[in-house]
Amino acid sequence: MGTNAREHGHPAEHVGDAGDAAGATARRGPAGARAERKREAIITAARALFLRDGFDVSVDQIAAEAGVSKVTVYNHFGSKQALFVEVVKDAMDAPLGDTLVGAVDGLAEGDDLRTAITDAARAWVRRIRSDPDVLALRNLVAREAHRVPELHAVWRESGPQLHHPAASGALAELAATGRLTIPDPEVAVLQLYALLVFPHLVFSAYGTELDDALAERLTTTGVDMFLAYYAPEPP
Repeated sequence: MGTNAREHGHPAEHVGDAGDAAGATARRGPAGARAERKREAIITAARALFLRDGFDVSVDQIAAEAGVSKVTVYNHFGSKQALFVEVVKDAMDAPLGDTLVGAVDGLAEGDDLRTAITDAARAWVRRIRSDPDVLALRNLVAREAHRVPELHAVWRESGPQLHHPAASGALAELAATGRLTIPDPEVAVLQLYALLVFPHLVFSAYGTELDDALAERLTTTGVDMFLAYYAPEPP
């Protein structure tokens, strides 16, 4: 199926403008419980349709599947490109609510940081490895971003902290409480993903996967490397 500028974004947008597209990714849509339910319905519908049909799926199809109007989709996300990024971000960050974010939120001053983060990382990696949609979506990003230039612009301009707000928030809290020293949060987020998640994404892209024992070693040593590098200076 072919694509065109009107299909890729809101008709009123300058679709090829990376700055406008990136702004759409960072936008905040309608607020409130009812709006949040609609947003979740759109994300769920878009995830299923993007996985089935790729980026060629239309906003009309997504709206119909979600049970909302096309205008509602644009009100929440601004463009199809921004919605696509949100779908991938949601799939990657969803497990963090119960793992890394939950561990940091419940961390008392005297608790063992390494144990808490290792347990959270282990659960996070397990969830990502067990959900085929997560790996399929990331592989879809690589394929479609090269085919659709304006989608690549949205992905590039949104940045790691917008891709992974849950991880960014957890690391910011650890830095604010003095448990870690993180001078460059953007780099730290990328390093955390590189150590814990990216090996599984890379192997999946080549049609294979890491075995459980190797995944466990990567997780535990990855946490050790991260915490050692960002450990606060001794008093």
